[in-house]
Amino acid sequence: MIGETKAGDDPADGWFPESVAASYDSPGGANAPGVVTPAVDVLEDLADGPVLEFAVGTGRIAAPLAARGVLVSGIELSRAMAARIAGKPGGDAVEVTIGDMTTTRVMGQFSMVYLVFNTISNVTTQDSQVDVFRNAAAHLRPGGLFLVEVGLPDLRRLPPGQDAVPFAVAPSADGGGYVGFDQYDVVTQQFTSNHVTVSADGTGRFRRIPFRYAWPAEMDLMARIAGMSLKYRWADWDRSELTAESTKHVSIWETDPSA
Repeated sequence: MIGETKAGDDPADGWFPESVAASYDSPGGANAPGVVTPAVDVLEDLADGPVLEFAVGTGRIAAPLAARGVLVSGIELSRAMAARIAGKPGGDAVEVTIGDMTTTRVMGQFSMVYLVFNTISNVTTQDSQVDVFRNAAAHLRPGGLFLVEVGLPDLRRLPPGQDAVPFAVAPSADGGGYVGFDQYDVVTQQFTSNHVTVSADGTGRFRRIPFRYAWPAEMDLMARIAGMSLKYRWADWDRSELTAESTKHVSIWETDPSA
């Protein structure tokens, strides 16, 4: 069902309640060392003092970064997700504030605020995305950095007259299967990620999560509104050049060093 609530889920946790948090740290995918380590390497290199992660989740990035000696704080809407941070190596050093990253403030100034793994797109209006940029800037010291990692919309793969792009078709361990596809509205820049899971016995689950995509140029304007300017833009954590074939970008904006 769309937006179904399972036993033990708190509606205040939004799209990441206990039923999602329970399997969020499953091995592989975004949790694979080959995905996590390059991100942590870059963040450690850029950190020049305490850092703040917006939408810190289960500490997938924050905990290993803290384990390297970086002072890490986090803001997270879902208590179910945040409850898992302290159990990871380095996680007990991460200070987490429960709240919405568009408005929640944390005491102190930071050398960097970062927001990874497409989470800026979970904010589904342009005004609220601008608020994320403004809130990041408000936490930064002069010359501080705001880093965003986000996928680029897959619009080039849309055939004329269609609005859906599949991203996964795979069997499941129990003999069933999984299909994932994104559905785009190119007028409103809204899209949904749709997840269809069917068990071997024929029972199924359909989960739909809303997003809003924004092109890098639009994010540059958001940054300018918040008093920041572009410092770096890469195609991935390896700092490779962004091209027309890139599927995501890692962008870093800077506050005025003389402010």
